[in-house]
Amino acid sequence: MENLKSAVIGLGHQGLGYHVPALKDSRFATLEAICDIDGDKLKEWQDKLKVPGFTSYVELFDSIDLDFIIVATPHEEYGRIIEEASKRHLHILKEKPFARNLEEALFFKRLCDENDIKLMTTLQRRFNPIYTTFFQLKDQIGEPFFVEIKYTLFVDNPHEGWRGQRNSAGGGCIIDMGYHMIDMIIWYFGLPDNLHAEFSSKAKPGEGYDAEDTASILFQYEDGLHGSMLLSRYYPPKTEQIKVIGDRGIIEVDRGHIRRLRNNGEEAESLTRKHSWPVAATNQIDYFCRVIKGEKENMGDPEYHLQHVSFIDACYKSRREGNYINPKKLLVDFVKSRGKNEF
Repeated sequence: MENLKSAVIGLGHQGLGYHVPALKDSRFATLEAICDIDGDKLKEWQDKLKVPGFTSYVELFDSIDLDFIIVATPHEEYGRIIEEASKRHLHILKEKPFARNLEEALFFKRLCDENDIKLMTTLQRRFNPIYTTFFQLKDQIGEPFFVEIKYTLFVDNPHEGWRGQRNSAGGGCIIDMGYHMIDMIIWYFGLPDNLHAEFSSKAKPGEGYDAEDTASILFQYEDGLHGSMLLSRYYPPKTEQIKVIGDRGIIEVDRGHIRRLRNNGEEAESLTRKHSWPVAATNQIDYFCRVIKGEKENMGDPEYHLQHVSFIDACYKSRREGNYINPKKLLVDFVKSRGKNEF
């Protein structure tokens, strides 16, 4: 396969920590340029990486011949970048969330459909063997009936910057860090039939932020499976755990480790994987290159991620109305209300 030419837009933690190194290790893609509005940071990394740098993505598109872009910017910037890139028929690998709400999600999907481009939302757990091993163990625990998810960490300033404002970010811990766990739910079990959410932005009183820092979500399926999810940006220590309880055993998944337990809690088997995150980032880029070439199915395409955005919108609607919301019905009703034939 001839290598595809790419650029990274956004030199924050994700861009520099994962995407740039992953491109360097990719078998199928090369880093041709970088882009960031911070001129000083841009100059520093332009010199380190020996590639052209741009403070304007429009100038980048005008100057460099590209096959696809990797976008890791504040959530409110995605719309303008995707719209401009789609006009130029550039494929897009973007950081989560896919979109801030269903309105924006349908807009992104339409841009991709009309311009015949591939867009995939980055979710590295899909390329980490620890998380894919779940499917090999699932049948061994019988019928799952309860799921418990906890994803918490501590940042001293959850109120600061664009992440603290719902208008720009689209929400707080649910739409941001929670997007990974929402994807796990949908990947492992499908979109729930009902959910109920409670959340708050109380960690820093008087700071004037409205993006939730802590949330608890109950979800359920028509077949009886139900679960709970706790998310927080102000809850130490950093914890990521998914526990699935079935009538014949238990599966526990965390970062770098998965194990199957008997119902009494005794360990039956386990798998540990070290240094898997950088490898997952590279595998994700290589997979997307094969999607562009038509060799792989786009597992993270816009239509698939309408489910994720519907889950998120249902959480916020549940909080406003104080009751359970069916995210499947919410999605269908929303699409119909916009006169779209998306399904």
